[in-house]
Amino acid sequence: MRLSTRTWFFAAASALALAAAVPADADPFKLKIACTATSDCASAMVARDQGIFAKHGLDADVSLIAINTTIPPAIVSDSIQIGGPTATVFLQAVDGGLDLVAVAGASVMDPVSAGAVAAVARNGVTINDAKDFVGKKVGAPGIGAFLHVLFVKWLIDKGVDPKTVNFVEVTFPTQSDALKSGSVDAVLTGEPFITRMKNAGTGAVAARYLLDLNRTDPILSYVSTRAFAEQHPEVIKAFRESIEEGAKIVNSDRDKASESISKFTKMPIELVRLNRPDVSQPELKGSDFAWWVETMKQQNMLQAPIDLDKLVLP
Repeated sequence: MRLSTRTWFFAAASALALAAAVPADADPFKLKIACTATSDCASAMVARDQGIFAKHGLDADVSLIAINTTIPPAIVSDSIQIGGPTATVFLQAVDGGLDLVAVAGASVMDPVSAGAVAAVARNGVTINDAKDFVGKKVGAPGIGAFLHVLFVKWLIDKGVDPKTVNFVEVTFPTQSDALKSGSVDAVLTGEPFITRMKNAGTGAVAARYLLDLNRTDPILSYVSTRAFAEQHPEVIKAFRESIEEGAKIVNSDRDKASESISKFTKMPIELVRLNRPDVSQPELKGSDFAWWVETMKQQNMLQAPIDLDKLVLP
């Protein structure tokens, strides 16, 4: 069939535009991503390990960062371009004046993942209910981060004043040693660290506080500066597509997800396989943070109104 001159012109123009937009010999964009040692960034871990980022033109380095609260400063300083702060850390950073925006969802709470979170007390410390935490020193993997804020919410709901509990920061990898040395009475943690502590004989579960709260809100989101996201729309598009593919694998292929989580967190694969990864949910909208905003206001963690419509990149 012979093409008309007009049809041929538009076809040729479209092909040239596409070639100009995506050069065949274009170098992959170097993207630095960082998360803490949990399964919440599993979609990024899998996207890296399965070559998904590379397929979408990204040379992605997914690195480990010790404390969640250090992620926003790392993003703003351009040490990383995308980080995985918990919802609370993200909202506090925005409240503090940092122009950050979520570009994709990472993980959400659900009954299974909630059961993998606990306050673990060291041997010799008896804790049967919320009031037994009064006067105790509790290690949290980030003051103002996800596990800490939810634990404080749980204490408030149980009628315990959180000011009567002494909170200190203890990273996930060092929690077992902190319990063993007696430097803390309990830690706020999740799997596979809970199982690791139980197997090592350093502590036992004192409270499954997240199960009591029974929430389905975001745990962690992928965040960048608004300036970076707006200046690199093609990178954000490639990142989002990669995370969507990675999330499907996390939610359907436990073996591949576990392998990537083990590689990233440096935890033994046998421990990682004992627990299902947190649900990966790339879809995200500003209203998903509404419960978090109200919870943080209750704890006097936010000073200014939060515009939910500006939290997530369109």
